[in-house]
Amino acid sequence: MNTGGVQAHELLSRIAHLSLEHGRAQTASTVAVVAGTVVMLAASRSARPPILRAAAVAVPVTAVIGGAVWATYRPLPNQIPPAGYAWIWLAVGTLVLAAALLLRKPGVRRAVVIGTAGAMVAAAAVGQVNAEVGVFPTVGSLAGHRPPTVVEPVSFGAVPGFESAVQSGTPMDSVWTRPVRTPGSGVVTEVEIPGTESGFPARPAVLYLPPAYLTSPRAVLPVMVMIAGQPGRPQDWFGSGRLGSTVDAYAARHDGLAPVVVVVDALGSQDANPLCLDSALGNAATYVARDVPAWIEKSLQVSRDPAQWAIGGFSYGGTCSIQLAVNYPAIYPTFLDFLGQDEPSLGDHAGTVAATFAGDERAFAAVNPVDVLRTRQFPELTGVFVAGAADDEYRPQQQRMFAAARAAGLNVRYYELPGGHEGATWGAALEREMDWTGRQLGLTS
Repeated sequence: MNTGGVQAHELLSRIAHLSLEHGRAQTASTVAVVAGTVVMLAASRSARPPILRAAAVAVPVTAVIGGAVWATYRPLPNQIPPAGYAWIWLAVGTLVLAAALLLRKPGVRRAVVIGTAGAMVAAAAVGQVNAEVGVFPTVGSLAGHRPPTVVEPVSFGAVPGFESAVQSGTPMDSVWTRPVRTPGSGVVTEVEIPGTESGFPARPAVLYLPPAYLTSPRAVLPVMVMIAGQPGRPQDWFGSGRLGSTVDAYAARHDGLAPVVVVVDALGSQDANPLCLDSALGNAATYVARDVPAWIEKSLQVSRDPAQWAIGGFSYGGTCSIQLAVNYPAIYPTFLDFLGQDEPSLGDHAGTVAATFAGDERAFAAVNPVDVLRTRQFPELTGVFVAGAADDEYRPQQQRMFAAARAAGLNVRYYELPGGHEGATWGAALEREMDWTGRQLGLTS
């Protein structure tokens, strides 16, 4: 037995699973920034004026580059807090400063030292931003390796079709008798959900099917439609959000019963931002509110009672959940808004209205949830708002949305969890809300 190879594999596996989100990762990034800066200054110790002249070049060049990129591409997600932009400026500025220092006094040895230090500072600064947005939750994800879903991934073609024998009732656990051959855990599968009515170019959705769906007689189960953040993809819910293991653990506690979870793509691509609206940016709202339910009812043997359907998500997906609940209450009367915003946004209100509705404030207000909540009452809607206690950007927005929802007659709750705008927070929110969701959707009493 090659024990050395096994130990090396275990070491690499541990490294790959190291978190790049809040906590130690941010501390390490800060230390790297300080160390890299000290090394750069030491390598440029020949004279103070050259450093100042290089900085005089780096600062305006960085500002010009940053302004041009931002004006042209708007490449950054909205959840980046003000401090995040400072870190980005530091990253770009450090690279420009390193280049200016090297051009002033070339040399291989000096180039290696300054280049390495500059890259270290830039990478650490970018790491600080990543800790806020969670695009790369672990070291392994930098190389494309996402955390395992825990539950078994299968082809959708291998999932049993419609069964003639079913068990149904409300609450489901009061009538459910678990068949002997029920699997011990659920499965995860990817499916294409076409934008038949909307024309929306969605990427594949990811389904979690619990054990009670995979047996005969099958339980007629409720549905949770979930949405990830921006930038992002449906698989993010099964990585840093731990959806697979969380819902599977819930099923294990309830004789295989759990909601069927459909994690849909409401973006269209990794960096797109259609804001869950029907607008010039695409018909994302119609896709999630019409195309997705139509596909589910056609392709999955689940409850068709809207009282047993919920919409939920984190960050962008959280904002989507309250938007869709308010604008389509007959389809999604239950919502879970984790770390969402107080309105769909591309960064500023005027720019958002211009990009979505050609500057038409009335058209935007007609679908903006906080505006709709001011004009209508929704006693039929039930939901929860969750914020991270350390999320200074989104926590106040969640508080405003909770107040607006309560004033409009919604049956809502609000609370905070430790952490910031990160997977650990929204993953914990889902875990905490599973029991409530099961009761709300008629699984348990």
